[in-house]
Amino acid sequence: MTILNKSFDTQYNTAPFSKIKNEDFLPAIKLAINKAKNEIDAIVTNTESPTFENTIEALDYSGQELDRISSIFFNLNSAETNDEIQKIAQEVSPLLSEFSNDITLNEDLFKRVKAVYDSKSNLDLTTEQATLLDKKYKSFSRNGANLSKEKKERLRAIDKELSQLKLKFGEHILAETNKFEMLLTEESEVSGLPEGAKEAAKQLAESKGKDGWLITLDYPSYIPFMTYADDRALREKLSKAFGSKGFKNDDLDNQDIVLKIANLRFERAQLLGYKTHAHFILEERMAQTPEKVNNFLNELLEKAKPAAEKEFQKLEAFAKELDKIDELQKWDSAYYSEKLKQKLFSLDDEQLKPYFKLENVINGAFTVAGKLFGLKFEEINTIDKYHDDVLTYKVVDAEDNLVSIFYADFFPRAGKRNGAWMTSFKPQMIKNGINERPHVSIVCNFTKPTKSKPSLLTFNEVTTLFHEFGHALHGMLANTTYPSLSGTSVYWDFVELPSQILENWCYEEETLKLFATHYETGEVIPMDLIEKIKASATFHEGMQTLRQLSFGMLDMAWHANENLETITSVKQHEIEAFGGTQLYPDVVENCMSTAFAHIFQGGYSSGYYSYKWAEVLDADAFEYFKDQGIFNKTVANKFKTYVLSQGGTEDPMTLYKKFRGQEPKPEALLRRAGLIK
Repeated sequence: MTILNKSFDTQYNTAPFSKIKNEDFLPAIKLAINKAKNEIDAIVTNTESPTFENTIEALDYSGQELDRISSIFFNLNSAETNDEIQKIAQEVSPLLSEFSNDITLNEDLFKRVKAVYDSKSNLDLTTEQATLLDKKYKSFSRNGANLSKEKKERLRAIDKELSQLKLKFGEHILAETNKFEMLLTEESEVSGLPEGAKEAAKQLAESKGKDGWLITLDYPSYIPFMTYADDRALREKLSKAFGSKGFKNDDLDNQDIVLKIANLRFERAQLLGYKTHAHFILEERMAQTPEKVNNFLNELLEKAKPAAEKEFQKLEAFAKELDKIDELQKWDSAYYSEKLKQKLFSLDDEQLKPYFKLENVINGAFTVAGKLFGLKFEEINTIDKYHDDVLTYKVVDAEDNLVSIFYADFFPRAGKRNGAWMTSFKPQMIKNGINERPHVSIVCNFTKPTKSKPSLLTFNEVTTLFHEFGHALHGMLANTTYPSLSGTSVYWDFVELPSQILENWCYEEETLKLFATHYETGEVIPMDLIEKIKASATFHEGMQTLRQLSFGMLDMAWHANENLETITSVKQHEIEAFGGTQLYPDVVENCMSTAFAHIFQGGYSSGYYSYKWAEVLDADAFEYFKDQGIFNKTVANKFKTYVLSQGGTEDPMTLYKKFRGQEPKPEALLRRAGLIK
């Protein structure tokens, strides 16, 4: 038995990271799978008639040790991985997939679940219990419980292969990201780069024993270079390296993997009686059908496209006037957008960054959570962590009751994938009368402090931090009985509401005055800069909207497609999907799908539209806050009561209407985006 299989003898029952060895994971997971199987057997062999408590509830509370170990392991595989962990992941994923199938394809277990489900009209269930029963029944029926033996075997094989392909896809992207380095040795090559970005690039080069400036595909290196570097040829080189990840016909190529994943998902959906993978997925979403998603995307496209085309023409004219650029390319986008933004609003990230020292922004997020939801955050150093960079906090309410343990991991490193995400190490639930509090984590990739400067964030990074913190609050404030309905366990097109709504506070003077102070002088951010932030908030909103819609459309082109077997070229399929949204000329060397981790590695397949869907919700919800005051306690309390604490206990539209008093209206989003008056 490894340390992972024992109850953690730690403060707040946190994960004992420093005592866990890589070699512990495989035996620990195998042992936990066996324990979970015994728990399932106990439900199946129970001689009493099936009841909600002895079947549905027992099933939801089963496998907790396995869930805990798995969450620790896969969080490390994303945030602090190495060759050894990746190798273990390839062994572990099929085991977990197999175990999951063992449950959903267990005929005797399904019989008990179905018996409870069939008698539900006679049971006096709470709303949460009724939801749990419905979800448990569907987890069987939607995953093959009613299939023949042969089809069940095929389903198992598909799930096993998919779990390995998704891992391989992610490993290729991480390897490509780590492999590329652009060493610059001439001062002219870093012309235009802000001092902070130059210093970080120099420090990175030094850390690898090199002279000059080292640029990589990690976001804190890539984005400043694409935004500020004057050398167009170098921007082109970096852009093509970024855009060609998994698309080089080499050992790290993802084209076959993309086709295999898409086809296996299609086959799986057909086995289960659905037209496509999207039909299968969307049945359990607010959007319900691919038709509804496509209509939603096309309706927004119709509203955004005229604005996007105008913005693009102005940007092209500006680049021609400034630098005689004959045709705007993708590697010109961020560079000339930034220059035009500076011209129109006299605002650039370099002006703003001194006011957004990372520590101050973190405290700002905490202050907002305090004013809205009565939370207090105390940094504690007695909790084990998986890397020195990780910060750990104890979160309490106004009465000093423990709400959550919170981990925050902000800087890039070799073993960490790009991007930003929220996750958890321990779920919330109420069991045996005890409200188990969650352990929640956010992971980002911000610029590290240098020798002369602290970590200073761009405004975009500020909104990213608030976004992930919004997800974290959804996890922290969870207050449900059952773990599978807790926190962010909600319909995928509802999960972005708590994260996206929190971004709105970043644009408000009342919020910025709480934390945006100059890191050297302590001066509060000047009013004129706040006005410029607000004025520039809708800058290129049409183009940004088109970009998001194109990703949603590409996702649907892969997953709502009944003719996948006719696709031989990943690139060609992508070009067709992007048709209605394309502004820039295509780059032959680049392909989005081969690095589209959200849909081919993460959980967003048939769900990328949900970012825009949730924007409709968050714009509508924030209008309510604006009407009543952005720190209005009554509105905040309703949001906490009906949205943040409820998890997936009820239909999300029902919860939203309880909070808002009405269904969301898309006009709020279009108004905020400046696309309608």
